[in-house]
Amino acid sequence: MKDQDTQLGFYRQMQVIRRFEEEAARAYAQGKIGGFLHLYIGQEAIAVGTAAALNADDYLITTYRDHGHALARGTTARAAMAELFGKVTGCSKGLGGSMHFFDAEHNMLGGYGIVGGHLPLAAGTAFASKYRGDGRVTIVFFGDGAASIGDCHEAMCLAALWKLPVVFVCENNQYSMGTPLSRTLAVADVTKRAAGYGMPSDRFECESVNQVIERFGKAIKRARETSEPSLIEVLTYRHRGHSMSDPGKYRTSEEVDEYKKKDPLFVLRTHLEKAGLADKLTAADESVEQEIADAVKFADDSAEPGPELLAPTTYKGAFAR
Repeated sequence: MKDQDTQLGFYRQMQVIRRFEEEAARAYAQGKIGGFLHLYIGQEAIAVGTAAALNADDYLITTYRDHGHALARGTTARAAMAELFGKVTGCSKGLGGSMHFFDAEHNMLGGYGIVGGHLPLAAGTAFASKYRGDGRVTIVFFGDGAASIGDCHEAMCLAALWKLPVVFVCENNQYSMGTPLSRTLAVADVTKRAAGYGMPSDRFECESVNQVIERFGKAIKRARETSEPSLIEVLTYRHRGHSMSDPGKYRTSEEVDEYKKKDPLFVLRTHLEKAGLADKLTAADESVEQEIADAVKFADDSAEPGPELLAPTTYKGAFAR
């Protein structure tokens, strides 16, 4: 295991995401959050490992399951929770909600609700970086359900053809909404497609943050140094249903329990406890609880967007006339 302080930092980051999502679920049940809410519980190691592998000025684009990536990238728990509550202090000023986090300061260029529709945006962002010669890499996440969407194919074709500095990552959490992978893909290995695009690929089951840093780091380095895109498939598992409206009854409790035993957050905590760091873990947990409680209170106390913001953003076309 790497430096213990580094591992404790990774643990805390993952715990922030886990507790944020759990409190978001509670707030949703209380009616404080409207619309859809897609939780990232179980997949935290991917977001934290990605943030560690990227440079601060690299770009990240993801799906509507975006809270974890935003928090790992640097969005504060306050700004994230306020966005869920539809408050003006949110990262998208309360106008985007759960599926549309955006944080330009931390180069988190959005969560997107149209399945697969964001991949061409990532190709465009990478094209801009290559055109400017700024040395930045774009990493874009999509689910296994988006793997067969036309936009996904088109984005990868152009990225390979134009040699764009982009890394495509399929976060394969085994289910396309409530449909198992076996019923959505004839060939379960998404990276088999990489050969058709002429790009390198990698496929692995997420076990730890360190593993993500190592495997993603190779593709990020390749994109930065040779402007060559890559396709990565990382096998993971979400502990909750597709969204808060999904009870997940298509999965057996035995299946969920088996995956929870391999939960990277649980595994890392166990390793750190065995290394004699129980007191530091307790301190980290307590500080996370304070941070999340503060975020909920901040969101509760913040104001909703007023007419001065809603008018120009909602009715811009009408006012332009």
